[in-house]
Amino acid sequence: MADGAVHQLIALPYATNALEPVISERTVKLHHGKHLAGYVSKLNQLLVENKIMERDLVKLVKFASGSVFDNAGQLLNHNLYFTQFKPANMKQIEEPKGALAEAIKRSFGSFEKFRERFEKAGASIFGSGWLWLAANEHGSLYIDKEPNGGNPVTIGLIPILGIDVWEHAYYLDYENRRAEHLKQIWHIIDWEVVGRRYEERASFFSK
Repeated sequence: MADGAVHQLIALPYATNALEPVISERTVKLHHGKHLAGYVSKLNQLLVENKIMERDLVKLVKFASGSVFDNAGQLLNHNLYFTQFKPANMKQIEEPKGALAEAIKRSFGSFEKFRERFEKAGASIFGSGWLWLAANEHGSLYIDKEPNGGNPVTIGLIPILGIDVWEHAYYLDYENRRAEHLKQIWHIIDWEVVGRRYEERASFFSK
């Protein structure tokens, strides 16, 4: 990608093997270094070709269409996705704390019930798509299923936690066992990051 391009490939905040055994190094390198890099390059190309002056990813996802929407959506989604993980802790499943923990309890009854509903929703997505925990500005939480490169911003919600259920995100490690992948993903969620997104939700659309 040429220097000076509007959008750049984000750096991972952990080593490429840090998510093992939940997500293998091979998958991380392919997913981040090939798939995400491809979305970055394609979006930069489309912005130039279509003479689009808007550069903000959230606004592009909310208002663009066609290939611009597809690539901007996948770039926004993956930036949120790769920055919400931390090195795997297979000894336990950590839980959110503070305001997010209380919101999950209010909305779903308990963290365990939330996990059950979230996993079930993810397993039910037909074909490729994204599974989201999203919030409104008042703090209410929703489980949102989006096809393809969809993001909750298109329905006025703020993405808090997003799981990629395209096959490239898990197939090398789990083959067609998406439900098993969803059960294991909790071992790498960085709830400090997700909790901060929840607490800062009011400023999300102004970033």
